[in-house]
Amino acid sequence: MVDEFLNQDEIDALLSGAPGEDGGKLSQADTAALAEVAGIVATAATNVVGMLAGRDVTADVIEQMEIRQGEMAAKIDGSKVFVYSMILNGMDSSPARLLASERGALALADMMMGGDARELPGEANDLYLSAAQEGLSQLVGSALTSLSGLLAGIRLTADSSASALTDSSGWLPFPDLPAEAMIWVGRINLNVADVEPFVLDISMPLANAAAFAAKIREATAPKEEPAPSPPPPKPAQPQPAARPTAPQAAPPPSLPPRPQAPPVDVKPVEFAQLGGTDFAGSQGNLDLIVDIPVRITVELGRTRKTIGEVLALGPGSVVELNKMAGEPVDVLVNGKLIARGEVVVIDESFGIRVTEVVSKAERIRSMGV
Repeated sequence: MVDEFLNQDEIDALLSGAPGEDGGKLSQADTAALAEVAGIVATAATNVVGMLAGRDVTADVIEQMEIRQGEMAAKIDGSKVFVYSMILNGMDSSPARLLASERGALALADMMMGGDARELPGEANDLYLSAAQEGLSQLVGSALTSLSGLLAGIRLTADSSASALTDSSGWLPFPDLPAEAMIWVGRINLNVADVEPFVLDISMPLANAAAFAAKIREATAPKEEPAPSPPPPKPAQPQPAARPTAPQAAPPPSLPPRPQAPPVDVKPVEFAQLGGTDFAGSQGNLDLIVDIPVRITVELGRTRKTIGEVLALGPGSVVELNKMAGEPVDVLVNGKLIARGEVVVIDESFGIRVTEVVSKAERIRSMGV
């Protein structure tokens, strides 16, 4: 009967997630850190696929798993799987995979090429595979940029290559490891407006996932500031000797009262009425400078970001401006606003149709006349 109970070492191993006969377990802290990784990939998918498709996109982490990699093929929807392989530079060359079903890869490729992902071909050709690879490449680039910011100084890049669609029968995400090897998988449900949802899986070998989580915890742990040392005691100051009391001086003699000044007449000042400034007289000055070139800039909008946010920008990042879609854009001359207008296309080039101009006086002031 005694042998049926766990000893303290076995209990501690279970609580801490120490490796066991099944290939290892992640601790709760590891799982929480890797949930952050899956969330960043989901955010990148929302932004990049939304930009490519031009539609509303939501991506949610629906599950985290620790499974034997031989069981992963059964999780893929369909008989074929599209594999995007990565080696993460900056993370001890950790291997990682981004996986999609054949239908998910076809839908992503169709949206990359401007389609609506409603009528998909029966099987993927080279054109569709290349488009799917490019879409996942932009998604991965955006996610790694955000992860680099999270890791505070560790720059992540990916040496990547996408294989063709592979038959999931007998397939392994990491063929260099045995089928019994444990892997971590974060499952992301991608929901594009008017498109049937599909799943993206981000996966790593369990040992690499644990190392990744440890670096995230180390980078995000609050830094303990050393307690300030108490100030050194001040040396005792010698007490000054008592000074003899000086005799008090006699009060000064009183002065005669000063005569009061006569009252002053105070009234508000009155200025002559000024007329409006006539810029007609400036025409002579303008004739001297009409041939001088100036720089005209059309400004779509502005925004403010921190240095950290700017450093985190990458391919696929979306910068939100301070103007609504359809608002007039500003036309600036030497940095000064002179007009507003709408963007047009003229012979495959952008142009601006002026819809509003500032007053002539303001335009003259903007040119420094």
